[in-house]
Amino acid sequence: MTIQEPLPAVDAQPLADPVPLTGCPYKADPYPLYERMREAGPVHRVLFPSGVQAWLVTGYDAAHAALNDDRLGKNHDRGNDRWRARASIMPEPQHSQLQVHLLHQDPPKHTHMRHFVTDAFTPRRVEQLRPRLQELADALVDALPAAGPTDLVAGFAAHFPFRVLAEVVGLPAESAARFDRDWGKVVQPVGPTDPGRPLYEARLQGLQSYIAEVVTHKREHADDDLLSRLVAARDQGELSQEELDSMIFQLLVAGQEPVTNQITTALIALFRHPDQLARLRDDPALMPRAVEELLRHDSAFELTTWRFFDQDSELHGSEIPAGDSVIVSLCAANRDPRRFDDPDALDLDRSPNPHLAFGHGIHFCPGAALARAELQIALGTLLRRLPGLHLAIDDDDIEWIPAVLGRGTNRLPAGYDRRL
Repeated sequence: MTIQEPLPAVDAQPLADPVPLTGCPYKADPYPLYERMREAGPVHRVLFPSGVQAWLVTGYDAAHAALNDDRLGKNHDRGNDRWRARASIMPEPQHSQLQVHLLHQDPPKHTHMRHFVTDAFTPRRVEQLRPRLQELADALVDALPAAGPTDLVAGFAAHFPFRVLAEVVGLPAESAARFDRDWGKVVQPVGPTDPGRPLYEARLQGLQSYIAEVVTHKREHADDDLLSRLVAARDQGELSQEELDSMIFQLLVAGQEPVTNQITTALIALFRHPDQLARLRDDPALMPRAVEELLRHDSAFELTTWRFFDQDSELHGSEIPAGDSVIVSLCAANRDPRRFDDPDALDLDRSPNPHLAFGHGIHFCPGAALARAELQIALGTLLRRLPGLHLAIDDDDIEWIPAVLGRGTNRLPAGYDRRL
């Protein structure tokens, strides 16, 4: 149900210009700030920790429109010098070799590249994989301590999405065993003068070498799987080497780290609502609808990646210079009271639930069906096999990841009575 009447202002204090999206309070709970921003208008200039300024879209209707606005392109070549001076964090040659994946392409190139991956993630294919995904989840729970507490990230959430991904894309077992989860941190910006820059570049080079080894292996041991098809497309001239490497980069990083984070945000939401946790544990048939609500309530994809106008343009009353970055806040849109009744509440019965957790339009997440199945299986398995599951630290002690675009935690200590 959509609420039509105007809403009262949340806070009369004017917002800064640009609005800083920084600090622990913001990362722990960005929703009060998003509420103020929505009420002040749909588009605001914001400042990220790296010094990048961007235009943030916050309301549901404005976000939906921006995600479908064909004036807004994703290719980094559209960015102006002001944006490029701060935002081109990944050094060369890796930027040119790993950043031409689907998230940074526009039609017709985006359409051409996307068709190589969609068959691997269709709902029908995902349903066929469910028994195997359940085996993977159960194996991880089998390895947890017989009784809590334990860290559910280290023991489960950090591994389950990657093991699923390896199965789906055809990553060889020996390659999967050598994957370093820290490589996924290369999507978290580390500026050129940051003390952590050498470690960042080492991770980046390690991941690039790993991708090269995977390509070589799949070329020599081709099979009927996604990675083999991508390598064959490169060898047949349908993809460039940079496009191949970038698509594998996107699969290995964007294909698993957000699901890890979404498992953690979903668990935290349930820990904060123990009555809902108990209800979901006792009624597994509720799981598909519950997952949609958990995705809406606190999405691991907090913000989208950059979009750009190729000429000075108007966006919901704001004049946006050509080449400035435009970002959509999916989390802010998903808590908009003009679209969702009582948006801050966790309502497992919410229906319909047109959330934007997977984006919308041509860049809608191609792995959405797989992510939904992973979340249903992960949460169902943990609730079923770990009776008494609860957060084992104070809520204030949860350390949220410092990623600019995402939400989640790298550590989630949880207690439980016993492992079934």
